[in-house]
Amino acid sequence: MTYEVWAPHARELVEVEVDGVRHPLTAGAGGWWRGEAPAGQDYAFRLDSGPPLPDPRSARQPHGPDGASRLVDHAAFRWSETGWSGRALPGSVVYELHVGTFTPAGTFEGAIERLDHLVELGVDFVELLPVCPFPGRHGWGYDGVSLWAVHEPYGGPDGLKRFVDAAHRKGLGVILDVVHNHLGPAGNYLPQFGPYFTDRHHTPWGSAVNLDAPGSDEVRAYLIGSALAWLRDYRIDGLRLDAVHALADDRAVHVLEELSRSVASLAAATGRPLFLIGESDLNNPRHTDPVQAGGYGLTAQWSDDFHHALHAAVTGEAQGYYADFGADPTAALARTLTRGWFHDGTWSSFRGRHHGRPFPPVPAHRLLGYAQTHDQVGNRAIGDRLTLEQLALTAPLVLTSPFTPMLFMGEEWGASTPWQYFTDHTDPGLAEAVRQGRRREFAAYGWTAEEVPDPQAPATVLASTLDWTEPRSGRHAELLAWYRTLIRLRREHPELTDGDLGAVRVDAGPSEVTVHRGRFRITVNFADKPTELPPGRPVAHWGVLTARELGARSCAVMTD
Repeated sequence: MTYEVWAPHARELVEVEVDGVRHPLTAGAGGWWRGEAPAGQDYAFRLDSGPPLPDPRSARQPHGPDGASRLVDHAAFRWSETGWSGRALPGSVVYELHVGTFTPAGTFEGAIERLDHLVELGVDFVELLPVCPFPGRHGWGYDGVSLWAVHEPYGGPDGLKRFVDAAHRKGLGVILDVVHNHLGPAGNYLPQFGPYFTDRHHTPWGSAVNLDAPGSDEVRAYLIGSALAWLRDYRIDGLRLDAVHALADDRAVHVLEELSRSVASLAAATGRPLFLIGESDLNNPRHTDPVQAGGYGLTAQWSDDFHHALHAAVTGEAQGYYADFGADPTAALARTLTRGWFHDGTWSSFRGRHHGRPFPPVPAHRLLGYAQTHDQVGNRAIGDRLTLEQLALTAPLVLTSPFTPMLFMGEEWGASTPWQYFTDHTDPGLAEAVRQGRRREFAAYGWTAEEVPDPQAPATVLASTLDWTEPRSGRHAELLAWYRTLIRLRREHPELTDGDLGAVRVDAGPSEVTVHRGRFRITVNFADKPTELPPGRPVAHWGVLTARELGARSCAVMTD
């Protein structure tokens, strides 16, 4: 078979080593090396007689990020005849989960066993946190390497395909979180092959991925090829792109625009509605503007402003980036629910400057709305979630919003388990650096070293794993029923999926909000005392409800 690799940094010799036997490759144009060798089992590349290195485009790393690569015949997988033709993102509810802590098994197979729970909940898409290989067994996935491969402890390539196949059989779409803005600190061999990174720009992770310096044509092709492989070979329906604001690219055609065009072409070829969701803190509508209008063509983007307003209203927190929202949380909620963003050119005290630009008059389905995410939980010092009672109040605002709602695994029953930061670095020096860095980060906020969970400790992963006995009883079961009711209402009544911000009206009091959605009124009382109930017939409620009053820390959905 033919082996090929882009290795412009190789000076004289590139060899492919197949099952321990070396075979020289021939230098070609543009830094590519190609040659024939047996298919074999495992293979690696040697540059100028150096150590064996995994293939940058490896589809499987059976021995981890540092080991040899293995060929994968994607055509050999037997997909079910599910009749799945995909579904569009607008009008859907997304459920974010981490394979390693969604179930005690921490595998794709374990997650498959819980898909019926998601079907009964009523969500439409499952969004997987990154699944590319990373050191050890446990990790968030944002330090992944080998961007074309699947973490072996989760189940490898076939495990991911079985998960996608099973989800489609049950009518669930699958979104995959991918990271193009950096690679992890361990197992990243790309710099030995070519100019995958550049000092022309710098990011929080160091040198930027090379998107606009010499050699960037091939780097962009590498990233876009990886993205298309997930959508094509694994039949995934959409990608969530991590921190797109960190994709430093000064070229006339931004890499996101190039990716959007490529995905649109693949969607046309496959007949499936493939899509891209960006994570960005820029509050810039250009990310979701059509490419024909000078935008990047993403289908949607995350909206932290809505999260921050919700969080400030339900918790009272007003430190750090919650400051602008905590000054008047209900007014902040009203602003985000009617204008899309809170910061749309306004002053941001956290940033010390004006931030964002107005959200355009387009459907607000382009924004994902949520009360919790892996970031907003896991990046807290102890990974603490909102409480069950707090989630009961935020749920109706998320699930009847004009945005695309997203839930974080376990919130639908008020999971008592935290979701903490954890790693499994095999390099002792790196492990200690991560441990100490985490402690220093939160020392500035008054946390002692003993209070911050050790990322490397197995107990941290165990504590972060969902307890599936909880949703079957008590207040957890009651909250789960509340979420199911709200999702059912959203599905049954078009007013509650309408993305027209101009049709949303919000009455904001000192500690309560009433959101008008067509003939529905959603009232949430965050206060510790009752509030007057708007007129109408209650459709569903949480907490104390009388004919005239909504109790303290209660909420209701009313209709004419």
